[in-house]
Amino acid sequence: MINGSSIDELAVELLGKTADSLSIAERRVLESIHRREITSRDLGVSHGEEATLGQRLADHVAAVGGSWGFIIGFAVVLFGWMLLNSRFLESLGITFDPYPFIFLNLMLSTLAAIQAPIIMMSQNRQAEKDRQAAAHDYEVNLRAELEIIRLHEKMNDLQQDLNKLLKRQEGGGKA
Repeated sequence: MINGSSIDELAVELLGKTADSLSIAERRVLESIHRREITSRDLGVSHGEEATLGQRLADHVAAVGGSWGFIIGFAVVLFGWMLLNSRFLESLGITFDPYPFIFLNLMLSTLAAIQAPIIMMSQNRQAEKDRQAAAHDYEVNLRAELEIIRLHEKMNDLQQDLNKLLKRQEGGGKA
């Protein structure tokens, strides 16, 4: 009965809705059932392939800028800069950024002004990936539930057929 069903019939039979009242995800799931297509796929692969150069760069900057390696390395550079300009070069009389390190502050401000929006771009991209993954998970879960319902119906039909067959055999054996 389900094998030859249309999407309208599947909607009523499996979801108890008319095809017009289906959500986009529900329609997509019923269409995949109707066409016998696989619903699950690896979203990580498709996101990597669709990313532009700017998006990949933003992801890389966020990954590097949010690591302990970056924090430790950056702290070493800052302290080195301050030590170099406050002790060593000052003793030679050739400091290029003496205390209060105005050039260093300018560089840090510039870095923060550039790095923050790039990290936000990466976070927005990750949030979009998460939304798509959640929508995909919903479709896969809905498909699994509907397939389980279909299997239960098939099992019930088989059980009824078996019961009828057994009753016929019992009735024929008594006569």
